[in-house]
Amino acid sequence: MPADSKKSEWSFSAVAREVSYLLGTPAAFATACGVVVVWLISGPVFGYSDTWQLVINTGTTIVTFLMVFLVQHTQNRDARALHLKLDELLHSVAKARDRLIDLEKCSDEELDEIERQFLAMRRKERAEEPIAGSQVETKT
Repeated sequence: MPADSKKSEWSFSAVAREVSYLLGTPAAFATACGVVVVWLISGPVFGYSDTWQLVINTGTTIVTFLMVFLVQHTQNRDARALHLKLDELLHSVAKARDRLIDLEKCSDEELDEIERQFLAMRRKERAEEPIAGSQVETKT
């Protein structure tokens, strides 16, 4: 295999991303609905037995349990990428406060304080804005 060829990377992240993408499609939803319909139709054949009910309960529990981890991993990865992009923007804007980089790692108290600062800035900006529709008189 040539050194410059792309290796097939089957990491947990790659698998989780692909599975999350595939299971988020309309076709996957339709398939899940189809499984439920088949299960419902098979009810009379199995006499609506406890085993018949256990099949759908067990199946949905297993799928839900596994999907929680895949979805959480995908959301964590997306949030991390988004934060890195925002950090890059903050770093590149001269007027921005570098203190806001890695803000997601701050304590709740620190986040509350920064939020209060932004609210105060917003109130100050609104107070300084001219009232819409009013005309400023000019002296001649």
